[in-house]
Amino acid sequence: MDQNAQAPAVVHATQRRQSRRPTLASGVLLLTVAGLCASLPGEAAADMPAELVGHVQELALSGARAGAPQGARVSVQLGALDSRLRLAPCREVQPYLPQGQRMWGKTRIGLRCLDRARTGPSGARWNVTLPVQVMVHARAVVAAQALPAGTTLSAALLQTAEVDIAAEMGQVFLDTGLLEGRSLQRPLVPGEAVRSSDLKARRWFAVGERVQVLASGRGYAVSGEAQALEPGFDGQNVRVRFENGRTVTGRAVGERRVEVLL
Repeated sequence: MDQNAQAPAVVHATQRRQSRRPTLASGVLLLTVAGLCASLPGEAAADMPAELVGHVQELALSGARAGAPQGARVSVQLGALDSRLRLAPCREVQPYLPQGQRMWGKTRIGLRCLDRARTGPSGARWNVTLPVQVMVHARAVVAAQALPAGTTLSAALLQTAEVDIAAEMGQVFLDTGLLEGRSLQRPLVPGEAVRSSDLKARRWFAVGERVQVLASGRGYAVSGEAQALEPGFDGQNVRVRFENGRTVTGRAVGERRVEVLL
């Protein structure tokens, strides 16, 4: 922190689709705020000027909606500034989305004072971030009952319910069919959303099985059959050996299928 310097079947909550930055009509959102100052420890949203709070909330909501599934309810809860801060009073404050920051779950909104840019060296200049909790309520697949680790999932063990899909890391699922036969690597309580991080990696084939290998490069693609030298877990690298004895490393992408990029 620098005080002196400037609806798919699966919803991804880790990557959460790169949110588009809200477009501001003037290109810069400026608020004239007389005396915004964190001289009081831990200034909360309730202590901030109402106009500034409104613009910060709208900025967070716009960013969150860009990555939320259709029909989701999005809400924002503003936190408090770091109680250790002692900021100079500022007349013009600009809320902004920090580079690479996504409006999802626990995140932050930037606040910077532009007084120096407007009035010269005598003006205040600081740049801080405000904690924000973004909640995105949408229907997703949840556990219908307590499910211990190792459980093989089926439709009878699952249901859909409205949950905060931004509360935790990992993608959520909208269709119970996508989870049929998958195994849990950690227990779930009733009503808890099933996320990708809760699942054991899917094993597409075992050691010794014959697999179809697709090798592709710039402008060409060839396929052939090989023997798996390692178990093939979804998305992980695996070594395979062709009949001529050549060994290559590819990525397990499906039932007895390996992809090799050349």
